[in-house]
Amino acid sequence: MTNTIYHDGRHSASYRMEASDQGIVFEYGKGPDDCDHLGAREAWVFEHEGLYYMTYDGAGRDAWLACLATSPDLVNWERHGPMLECGEPGSPDSATASYGTTFYHNGKWHMFYLGSPNASPAPNNVPMFPYLTLKAEADNLHGPWRKRYDITPWRPQPETYYSSTASPGRIIEHNGEFLQFFSGSVSLPDGKDSLIHKRTLGIARTRDLDGPWKLDPEPLAPLDDQIENSEVYYEPANGYWFLFTNHIGILPPDSGIRPEENEAGMEYTDAVWVYWSKDPNHWNPEHKAVVLDGHNCTWSKFCIGLPGVVPVGDRLAVLYDAPGGDSVNHMRRSIGLAWLPLPLTPPTCHSNSSCQ
Repeated sequence: MTNTIYHDGRHSASYRMEASDQGIVFEYGKGPDDCDHLGAREAWVFEHEGLYYMTYDGAGRDAWLACLATSPDLVNWERHGPMLECGEPGSPDSATASYGTTFYHNGKWHMFYLGSPNASPAPNNVPMFPYLTLKAEADNLHGPWRKRYDITPWRPQPETYYSSTASPGRIIEHNGEFLQFFSGSVSLPDGKDSLIHKRTLGIARTRDLDGPWKLDPEPLAPLDDQIENSEVYYEPANGYWFLFTNHIGILPPDSGIRPEENEAGMEYTDAVWVYWSKDPNHWNPEHKAVVLDGHNCTWSKFCIGLPGVVPVGDRLAVLYDAPGGDSVNHMRRSIGLAWLPLPLTPPTCHSNSSCQ
């Protein structure tokens, strides 16, 4: 067991569920019209009618946009370019229309995507707070996608765990309602004329994907877990739900690593974590494990980003983004592939602790 201890007190995972890394399968910079010429990250992957679909954030010349790629095997990809464009000035997605999570229901594809009116200066155009959840729909995965500005799934709310960001995540249908595992964060003063950002996941609920959502009043994990973005896998062999997410780490003062130019602060995505539960409505924050970090990634020593998962035969594919080497930068990330054996079993089942 290898635990990372963070000097600022943010929580560590107590267990490891180590994936076997295959390496890079999707290099940035090869998309049509330079749609990902400065990076490809935040992969959302699923299978549909025998083909694997991946939406990902392409860092293009003017903005980060949700882009589409397809593959027969998760290794060889055809890139189709942006699925969305930025909105007009004054719209909630005027600076970015990215991270599109999809769900098929009643003959229609629903997309919940991240919008913001703010981004860092060109050329990087990194999306900045607030991160908002917006809605689009299509009859076909290849589009055209119709934005639904008339639908507001939810917004950040003061004095909540989602006061700074309230962005989309994985949707499941469970016991007659839809659950979306969304990302929330707060920004707190640090006493030194700057802010500390803390992040977690919450559950939003609805019975109508075109209607309003009700957000749980408490997050599913403490803000000090410092997690964002979600993917969910259900293991039919044992009835466990597995919630994959990316963890936000922080560079120690004596790391010897210097964030590259335009790196936003000293925090960065340092690992893929997984939580497990028999009930997707309730999660024990102690039941979490590291899936992929610098210890078992073959090509990125420190920085590991958002996971997307999909079952393939007797293995679970885990796609993730990383910049490679010693970099912790937001930019110039490619997408890698790692594997977990199926059926998935909580790591506590192999120790003296309870699995329940």
